[in-house]
Amino acid sequence: MKNRSIQHVIYAGLYDMGGLPVRQPIPSPGIEQVDPFLLLHHADIKAPTLVPPHQAGVGPHPHRGFAPVTFVFKGGVHHRDSRGNNSTIYEGGTQWMHAGMGIIHSERPPADIHDRGGRQEIIQLWINMPAKNKMDQPSYFPLTAEQTPHFSTDDGLVNINVIAGDLQQIKGPVPTLSPINAFTAEMKAGGKYFFPIPEDHNAFVYLLDGQLNINGARNVDGKHAVIFNNDGEGFLLEALKDTRILIGTGKPLEEPVASHGPFVMNNETQILEAFRDYQMGKMGILIEENN
Repeated sequence: MKNRSIQHVIYAGLYDMGGLPVRQPIPSPGIEQVDPFLLLHHADIKAPTLVPPHQAGVGPHPHRGFAPVTFVFKGGVHHRDSRGNNSTIYEGGTQWMHAGMGIIHSERPPADIHDRGGRQEIIQLWINMPAKNKMDQPSYFPLTAEQTPHFSTDDGLVNINVIAGDLQQIKGPVPTLSPINAFTAEMKAGGKYFFPIPEDHNAFVYLLDGQLNINGARNVDGKHAVIFNNDGEGFLLEALKDTRILIGTGKPLEEPVASHGPFVMNNETQILEAFRDYQMGKMGILIEENN
C-alpha cells in the first residue's frame, strides 16, 4: 500500500465566533477548502452556570446549501429546528443535517449538561452539497454513540467509529449526498492503523489532542489538521501519545462555491436569493420551548 504524502499541516488557531472560542484549521490562509469540506470548527467550552442551558449555546439561525455536521466528544448538544426535529445527542454521537433549501436550527447545551461535568467539546464540519441537491428538502439524522458502528484493532489500542461511508466492510449509518467517509477514532499510545482511502477522494485528519506519527515520517501534535495529497492508497497513523482524531474523506464536487455567512451556493445570485427567502420566512420558523 502506498502512503499518501502530506500536503499541509495546519495549526487550528483560536477565533471568536459570536462570543464562543473555536479553533479553525479549515479554511485558513492558503487553504480555502478541502473539497467537499468547507469549514472545520473545534470548540471545547464550559457551559455557563449563570445562564439556563436552554438560553446558552447558539440560538436559532438559518442554513442553506450544505450539511453542517456536529461530532460530539464531550457533553451533549440539544438540536431543534424549523422542521420539527428536537433531539439531544451526547458524547460519542453525531448530528448530521442536510440543510438543503433552507432550515433554521438552534444548538444548545442539554438540560443536564452540569450533571455531566459542564463541558461541551464538539467539532462542526461543513460539507458542501452538490448543486443538484442544494434546493432539496432539508433532512436531519441524529446518531447516538450506541447506534454508531465501531471496531478495535487486535491489540485494543485503536477504536474507530464509522459514521458515514465505509471502512473494514463496516457501513456508516448516515446517508450522504456525495461519496463521503467520516470516522472518529481514539488511539492509545503505541496504537497503529492504516486508513485506506479511495483514490479519487480528498482527505484530512484533525487531532483534537495528543500526538501522531504519520506514515512513519512526521510527528503532528494536537490542535492540528493534516491535509493529504491524492497520491496514494491511504495513510498510516501511529499514536505517540493518547489522541482523539476526526478523519474526513470525500470525492471533490469540483463546482463553484459562493458562500456568505450561513449560506453556501454556487453563485452570488443564489446567495442573494437565500437571504431574501430567509427574510420572507421561507425557511420556516423556530420557536424554542424551555425544555
